[in-house]
Amino acid sequence: MNKKSLLAALAVIPLVALLAGCAGASDGPATGRDGDAIKIGVVGASDPYWAVYTEAAAAEGIEIEIVNFAQYPQGNPALAAGEVDLNQFQHIAYLAEYNEASSENLAPIGATAIYPIALYSTEYSNVDDIVSGDTVAVPDDDSNQARALVLLQSNGLIELTDGGTIYSGLDDIDEEASKVKVTALEASLTLASLPDVAAAVINNDFAEKGGLKFEDAIATDDATDPKALPYANIFVSRDEDKNNETFLKLVEIFQNSQDVQDGVFAVSGDTAVMLTTPVADLEESLAGIQAEIKAAQ
Repeated sequence: MNKKSLLAALAVIPLVALLAGCAGASDGPATGRDGDAIKIGVVGASDPYWAVYTEAAAAEGIEIEIVNFAQYPQGNPALAAGEVDLNQFQHIAYLAEYNEASSENLAPIGATAIYPIALYSTEYSNVDDIVSGDTVAVPDDDSNQARALVLLQSNGLIELTDGGTIYSGLDDIDEEASKVKVTALEASLTLASLPDVAAAVINNDFAEKGGLKFEDAIATDDATDPKALPYANIFVSRDEDKNNETFLKLVEIFQNSQDVQDGVFAVSGDTAVMLTTPVADLEESLAGIQAEIKAAQ
């Protein structure tokens, strides 16, 4: 699937059935509908640090409810529709794609961490051992796919005609010059594909849940590279709520709680790079990516 068709498909993904809730007005106390807890949508609610975070928020007088999404594409439509008050599962590049595809204006209100992505294999212990003509799986959403393709290129498995950017897609692969074939799967399915492919680029969320250890990866990208800002994970709100003081306080709690950060490190195999990036920088990165997506359409 090329970049344009994926963006179009993303705009019509149905909403997952979730408990309803919406944030309070940005100039008043932030609560869910009828004064319920603030609902935060995540992928991987079973990660222990979310329970720690819930307790840390409660200690500051803020009641939250963590709402789980099984797949990434469910999170933004649910937020836009008011079914959750915030979400925290995506990076800037992913949000840019969604906003452009859906004509929404969801906003980053704080950074959490950058998580490196990695290439795993149950057949090979070294990336150099992968045989010419083998198939490697990558996530099918544009932003994670581009990041995965750059990782494959940096390890000599493919060549990209555009040199490798945050916009690279399957149609940018020079098949004649590449060592492997690449197949794109929904991100949550890349783990299950391991028995059927030579290797797969698996997002941190799904790798950890599948029992994979980061040190078992045969290749990883560099989360500390300054060019990695588009892959900074973020708290996201509706645009009208981006200055909500309680929501911003929730970002501060996440960033400043050592217990929460220790939990994030634990589930990431101590690979997460924690962030306190200014919101203005997040907004600038988002706007730049959206402008480039729009120009390419």
